[in-house]
Amino acid sequence: MFDFVRKHTKIMMFLMFLLIIPAFVLVGINGFRSLNGGGETVAKVGSYSVKQEDWDAAHKNEVDRARSSQPNIDTKLLDSPQARYSTLERMVRERVMADAASDAHLSSTDARLARELQQNPTIASLRKPDGTLDMERYRQLAAAQGLTPEGFEARVRKDIALRQVEGGIASTALAPLAQANMALNAFFERREVQIASFPPADYKAQVNPTDAEMDAFYQANQKLFQAPESATVEYVVLDLDSVKKTISVNEEELKSYYEQNVARLSGKEERRASHILINAPKDMPAADKAKAKEKAAALLAQVRKSPDSFADVARKNSQDAGSAASGGDLDFFARGAMVKPFEDAAFSMKKGDISDLVESDFGFHIIKLADIKTPKQKTFEEVKPTIESDLRAQQAQRKFAEVAETFTNAVYEQSDSFKQIADKLKLEVKTASNLQRKPLPDAKGALANAKLLTAIFNPDSVEKKRNTEAVEVASNQLVSARITQYAPARVLPLAEVRNDVRERLVNSRAAELAKKDGAAKLVAWKAQPDSAKLATAVVVSRDQPQGIAPVVLDKVMHADTATLPSWIGVDLGNQGYTLVRVNKVMERSEPKEEQAKQERGQYGQWVASAESQAYYELLKSRYKAQIKLSKPVAGGNLPPVSE
Repeated sequence: MFDFVRKHTKIMMFLMFLLIIPAFVLVGINGFRSLNGGGETVAKVGSYSVKQEDWDAAHKNEVDRARSSQPNIDTKLLDSPQARYSTLERMVRERVMADAASDAHLSSTDARLARELQQNPTIASLRKPDGTLDMERYRQLAAAQGLTPEGFEARVRKDIALRQVEGGIASTALAPLAQANMALNAFFERREVQIASFPPADYKAQVNPTDAEMDAFYQANQKLFQAPESATVEYVVLDLDSVKKTISVNEEELKSYYEQNVARLSGKEERRASHILINAPKDMPAADKAKAKEKAAALLAQVRKSPDSFADVARKNSQDAGSAASGGDLDFFARGAMVKPFEDAAFSMKKGDISDLVESDFGFHIIKLADIKTPKQKTFEEVKPTIESDLRAQQAQRKFAEVAETFTNAVYEQSDSFKQIADKLKLEVKTASNLQRKPLPDAKGALANAKLLTAIFNPDSVEKKRNTEAVEVASNQLVSARITQYAPARVLPLAEVRNDVRERLVNSRAAELAKKDGAAKLVAWKAQPDSAKLATAVVVSRDQPQGIAPVVLDKVMHADTATLPSWIGVDLGNQGYTLVRVNKVMERSEPKEEQAKQERGQYGQWVASAESQAYYELLKSRYKAQIKLSKPVAGGNLPPVSE
């Protein structure tokens, strides 16, 4: 077949032309794209569809941003179903708000954009000492987010417009003082309670299950006694360290790098100076600043007349509290440690020189240069290992994208082995056993990555034992794995888990007895309060729970107190049963003025947040927003897309 294709290339090209061109005419390029369409539709806003591919890309960006800002963050949290669903919710929210902003003709002026960028602390950190923006670092910041500076600014404009949609609602939210005080007083209300606990442990001695009962419990609850599916895998990791091993640096490159960077490699020049400071901050009135300058000029004349008196004059007159006591001594410092006017003056002076008046944002300085520490120039041999490491790292970073593409293609094309790609890229084929669908508690590195584990236990990987796709588990780190042995989940024999079966059955029966006894006591003590055996009364509130379980406290604070005492029983499941008598309802203690102010502010934020959320729900309905997945429960996987 393939020989025929190779021998009749022109005929095949003509046939392809006849088939493809009419299809483009009838369907169009967008029609072909829609055949794939980025995968399943996971959400819709009107006629706009969020595809699986869009969602994956957006979540990857979220994860990358989180990793860059918090390198030590647990990657399992970032790739959890809950985290991924949150990304989808944000995507839908942004689309709804974008449609609302567009319909309301909301936009951002150049002046508003400029103010937003000026207030951004990240942008502020890119400013040079003279106040201008370091454009190269600005481009790098945008590039790190996959954007040009223009694209970054367009995104900021979009964010401003989206905030305007909700801003009108949030800014008009009302929280009158009387309403705030009423709500806060009710929320922080105190209640005097007495508690009786019925823990299952107190009832275990009454439970002695028979073999037949244990067998019945085992048969009815076999999911509790399963050995999870597991796999033995081999895997390869491509990272910067592995790329470095393939790079060789010749002597000529090393020497050229040495000649260009010898000053940096040898260390920075340092200077030791003393100074006398007369304070004159930027916002000081002009008349006061003139007096400060006059005083500084008089001190300058004094120390120039008698240079040896500099330290004594600094101790008596310098207004720098940190250095005056030591005669103005600032010890050794390198470039970048001082404000620019001070640094420029200090690094232009000779040893023993006394400067003219130097003005900075702090005031007027008189500087005396005490010493210069020039680093000894290191020889090529001394810094050769450092240079070689630097060059390897630089070249590995540049080469990684190329090698990553080779790695990605190879693990797919030679899907039954890692030998060829491992030999080619000098990678180690590693093995791991007892791998499970969820990371084991002691798992580290690539094998703790939820995305890789999902790929490993993909049905195709399990059945055909093929290499997984190349999975990015960290920045500049790709991994592919292949199952060599697989053990499906299985129910363990009763003989192996008999002790576990007995313990679970005893705990279950003990919890039932605790609940039964507690419920009976609730009825009896309500009828005859004097017979109740309760703990000493304590006063509880939402901000002072006194160690009471949250579910019990919630029931206490919601108990009907129209008639006191009020009795409630709380079923805690496997934790037993708790019985509570509410004796009194007490007003909260009067908070201090500062605390009350903070609480009212917090209440105002709650009201604004509630109204914003209500407005968003209205917009969701108006723009027909729909997420086609159910929200995952804690510890669960994302459910399938609903049709």
